[in-house]
Amino acid sequence: MLHRRTLLSGAALGAAGLAAPRILHAADTTGVTATEIRIGNTCAYSGPASAYGVIGRSEAAFFRMVNDQGGIAGRKINFITYDDGYSPPKTVEQARRLIEQDQVALLFQTLGTPCNSAIV
Repeated sequence: MLHRRTLLSGAALGAAGLAAPRILHAADTTGVTATEIRIGNTCAYSGPASAYGVIGRSEAAFFRMVNDQGGIAGRKINFITYDDGYSPPKTVEQARRLIEQDQVALLFQTLGTPCNSAIV
């Protein structure tokens, strides 16, 4: 009988196998080096939606856990997150900073329709 854990382990290994070639050649990608992957985020740590700041703190904790377990393909995650106060103009400013100055590989889990609409 196929156990749930065996099935999930197999699915995870399969997904990792499919992603590995892309990750291994990612050194040509902005924000990715042989030792680091820079991931950017804006979140409402202050302002009217500051209760959602727990999302950004949880994401940071998750990436710390990933790093403690060896990272992704040997690369540590550098999770850079800024407070946008749930203000679309501030989100634009912070997203621009993440992309142009911090040179992140990607923006991850930015919060809210108004803020996301401003940076799309």
